[in-house]
Amino acid sequence: MELTWRNVCGRRLRRHGLTPPLAHGGPAAAAGAMCGAHAQVLSAAEVSIGLRLSGATRTDVLDALWSDHSLVKTFGPRGTVHLLPAADLARWCGALGGLTAGSRFAADVRVTAEQTEELVTAIGVILADAELTVDELTEALGDRVGSWAVDPVVPAFQTKWPRWRQMTEIAAHRGVLCFGPNRGRKVTYTNPARWLPGFTPAPHADAMDWLLGRYLHAYGPATPQQFARWLATTPGWARRLFENSELTEVSLEGARAWVADGDTEFGDPAQGVVLLPHFDAFAVGSQPRELLFPGRAWDRALARGQAGNYPVLLVDGVVAGVWHQKKTGRTVAITVEPFGELTARQHKQLDEQAQRIGTVIEARPTLAIGTITVGAHA
Repeated sequence: MELTWRNVCGRRLRRHGLTPPLAHGGPAAAAGAMCGAHAQVLSAAEVSIGLRLSGATRTDVLDALWSDHSLVKTFGPRGTVHLLPAADLARWCGALGGLTAGSRFAADVRVTAEQTEELVTAIGVILADAELTVDELTEALGDRVGSWAVDPVVPAFQTKWPRWRQMTEIAAHRGVLCFGPNRGRKVTYTNPARWLPGFTPAPHADAMDWLLGRYLHAYGPATPQQFARWLATTPGWARRLFENSELTEVSLEGARAWVADGDTEFGDPAQGVVLLPHFDAFAVGSQPRELLFPGRAWDRALARGQAGNYPVLLVDGVVAGVWHQKKTGRTVAITVEPFGELTARQHKQLDEQAQRIGTVIEARPTLAIGTITVGAHA
């Protein structure tokens, strides 16, 4: 099949619940549609999920996270904090927990394979009936495992963290750690089995087949190199996975890419205007990046080639501007900087997007067109 970028973007936008919003399933369905909502900044994840649902607010997302536990805040792909559907957590952990990666820490800091198993087991037991801050978990691990586990040796932000902190991603991917609700300004961790009785990670091979299928459904067509980048694993491993999976080769703007067998319906090309917040999964995960960020967008909407650092304006499936929001009380001022002229129809759609963002963050929006002067992450 010969595919155009606009056709591919049209399918991705529909499958992400961006055009149109998802009709059923609530916040968990929205997080699942994009293969996890990036939640290093939780307020951005609230907008990412809310935009994919009709009439949803940030309160709906927080209720799904902390009340009915249909969402779980944990370490997802690339070791970054994500909101994942609780119903999929066993397969996420089965897939991510079976990936191997070398330690990025110096020899006198890293833990051995035996120490890793001891720490993961201890973390699971300690958190089985508790929500603990980092300091509380550090104290409990020191008592249970020994002083070596809590020695302050991990370099972090001009200080040193206790040795066990290098285990947070691994413990999460093994299914014994996730985030609990913040206690004031302090993060807490807990064991997901508290909320999901009988929870255990799925077998790795089955879980990885599932994850590849979910990725290709949301982001396909894709290449092994793009999948490897999305997971932060090696291209060689991803290539072997593609070779051993039932996939169909297509051509995207003349380049080879793959979709799941039988998943070759693409429909109408991308149309319309969409505002995406910081770190939205569509902007971070969609490849090839040079097609999503054409022309001026490459320099203006990326941070040294990294997507997600700026909220972006999509027009007909490509990044065509950046935007910024400033909330004051019950009002949010939204400023959009398009990289080109917008039609009257696009201005109307932009106003509708601003209204939707106001609904999500529970504030009355105002919209202005102007130059964005703040930097990345602002």
